[in-house]
Amino acid sequence: MAKASARHILVSSEDKANELKAQVEAGADFAELAKAHSTCPSGRQGGDLGSFGPGQMVPEFDTVVFSAPTHVVQGPVKTQFGYHLIEVTARQD
Repeated sequence: MAKASARHILVSSEDKANELKAQVEAGADFAELAKAHSTCPSGRQGGDLGSFGPGQMVPEFDTVVFSAPTHVVQGPVKTQFGYHLIEVTARQD
């Protein structure tokens, strides 16, 4: 069965997500940005969501996690919770 590990930063606006993505692409530390800006409790762990299987996250999130290349920040991805920047850290298909 497929499994993935990912980390994310959750914010309330697309503009904020794009601003943070630009910072990551310029070399900022993803985990530090998650701790400083993410509204998800996982932010305290640098955005780490651990390991999970398909269907355990909302569909928009799942689609990205199980199709995107690893170690490339994706997003902003809009869900009912807000806007996510997502980095797949590992995946077994």
